[in-house]
Amino acid sequence: MADVFGISVEEEVTTQECLRKYRNLPSRFVANKVIDHVDDLARRFIAASSMVLLATRRKDGGVDITPRGDPPGFVQVLNDRVIALPDRPGNNRVDAFENVLRDPGVGLYFIIPGHNDSLRISGRARIVKDTKLLTGMEVRGHVPDLAILVKVDALLSHCPKAFVRAGMWDRDSWPHLDEVPSAGEFLKAHGNLPDPVSEVEGIVARDGQTRLY
Repeated sequence: MADVFGISVEEEVTTQECLRKYRNLPSRFVANKVIDHVDDLARRFIAASSMVLLATRRKDGGVDITPRGDPPGFVQVLNDRVIALPDRPGNNRVDAFENVLRDPGVGLYFIIPGHNDSLRISGRARIVKDTKLLTGMEVRGHVPDLAILVKVDALLSHCPKAFVRAGMWDRDSWPHLDEVPSAGEFLKAHGNLPDPVSEVEGIVARDGQTRLY
């Protein structure tokens, strides 16, 4: 038996040798699928994606993941090694930006609604201000004031199993949301706010209507 974070388990996997007791080596179909650039296939996938999850490293060594969404193709491929993400209005915590200033290492996970395949990129990021680049990212008459450039170090497609298992795009398999807490409930409870939940939820709703861009 082993103790992991105060939880008693039969065994903790701590070495590659131990890990391979439970997982075979990858097959030839996936063993060498990582490339170091954006090829034509990846360009087409990114052009159809309207959602990307951005992972950055905090100063305490932890990891933050934030969603970035816009109309399909909002992430621009500038060349076969560099892509650009526009920044849109948020809560001004700018966690991802502050993380990148300390540590440029990032991970990106591209999703296409209704499509079970996904695309992963890891690389190094920089925050930039450039009028020509930002003007080309205009949506609904709004031009972002900053963008994130990512130099691609590794790119790979990801199999669809997780999305299939989750029934991600199968409406009939979606859970009922009656007992799922709202953003307003989270803000009130976790921020220890004195405001009524209804008022906090109203602020969240108005922000979503008036500050998308």
